[in-house]
Amino acid sequence: MIDSRAAPAAGRVYLRTVDGNDRTEFLELMRGSRHLHQPWISPPLTDATFNGYLARTRRDDHEGLLVCTRSDDAIVGVININNIVRGSFLSASLGYYAGAPFAGQGLMREGLELVKGYAFYTLGLHRLEANIQPENHRSIALVQQCGFEREGLSPEFLFIDGQWRDHERWTAVHDRRALRP
Repeated sequence: MIDSRAAPAAGRVYLRTVDGNDRTEFLELMRGSRHLHQPWISPPLTDATFNGYLARTRRDDHEGLLVCTRSDDAIVGVININNIVRGSFLSASLGYYAGAPFAGQGLMREGLELVKGYAFYTLGLHRLEANIQPENHRSIALVQQCGFEREGLSPEFLFIDGQWRDHERWTAVHDRRALRP
């Protein structure tokens, strides 16, 4: 379980894993943020989809992390580390979404920087990939600010909001050589 509140309090946010006690706050935030999310993502909006999300985050190949404010523990947004592959690949894909009341304040940027550190140094991953629809300029700006680089375009990559959508591949790669003795 990650809970970065114990980390130096330099930032405005910390990370923690999502659990069943987050249901009410999480669903209210996501329901009130639908206008921000469409057509980019489909976050859990019902008890049933939240239950499915919780079940997925309990698997070994997924992490569901909440970005929360240090000042009052409010949920700002979610960053998921999905499809974690170990072995010689050491890679995962990211999914993330902010709550509308917190959009544009730089809180998700702080959260994504924390997730990069967690993924590279705690999980031991080498590569993180964010797949973003080309028209989602806010999301592209977020990963650029966090040092991700564009690798290319994947046509009809994900089925979202009723259709197959193109996605740009943005990656952050950790230099694993720095960890060798």
